[in-house]
Amino acid sequence: YGCTALASPPALPATTLATHCYAYMFEGCTSLASAPALPATTLASYCYRSMFSGCTSLTSAPALPATTLSDHCYYYMFSGCTALASAPALPATTLANSCYYSMFWGCTALVSAPALPATTLEYYCYLSMFRGCTALTSAPALPAITLKYYCYYFMFRDCTALVSPPALPATTLADSCYSNMFDGCTALTSVPALPATTLASYCYSGMFGRCASLKISSARTGAYQYAWRIPTSGTATTATNWNSYMLSGTGGTFKSNPSINT
Repeated sequence: YGCTALASPPALPATTLATHCYAYMFEGCTSLASAPALPATTLASYCYRSMFSGCTSLTSAPALPATTLSDHCYYYMFSGCTALASAPALPATTLANSCYYSMFWGCTALVSAPALPATTLEYYCYLSMFRGCTALTSAPALPAITLKYYCYYFMFRDCTALVSPPALPATTLADSCYSNMFDGCTALTSVPALPATTLASYCYSGMFGRCASLKISSARTGAYQYAWRIPTSGTATTATNWNSYMLSGTGGTFKSNPSINT
């Protein structure tokens, strides 16, 4: 922890991990240029928590072959790694609570995201995962159809180079699932189809807040030529504050809370 002169790490061959085992191990090691191999395929709670957080010289991440995750396992693992240009593959299809929570927050050199193949999410699993990744130009596919509360909360917040959003195929939502998901994505110029007909409290709250390049109008006129309906088709049921501040700070003529079935 905080070994600012450490340039290369020791070997870490363990394949059976324990709770918190490598947490904070290299945090703040600003000279660390390479990471050790991490061969474990079954993880433990908080095992890699903040392991490389603030390692500003780290340019590549170790392979992460684990397919059995545990709560908070990758929590803040690479946050603040400002030289990290590529992310490791994340092959797990069964997630755990907060498993990728803030994993790459502030990785300002990250230009592409790993595939995220899970179709069933868990509480807080992607919360702030790519927050502040200002070089990220495209989002990974998000095929999940079973959501949990706060699963995508702040996921791409302040990703100022992100131009288009991923498809969001879920038809039944969870509390705050998409809340503030794209907040501060100032280059975002298009919106995803929103097919969900069963909404939840705060599900779209602040979703596109401060997306200044996103321009929406209540009428088809001039540059506004593409229809966007919530939901995409059919009739939806609303929930408490489902749309609060959804379009706040966008760049078009309509910034109010959108209406359902419109």
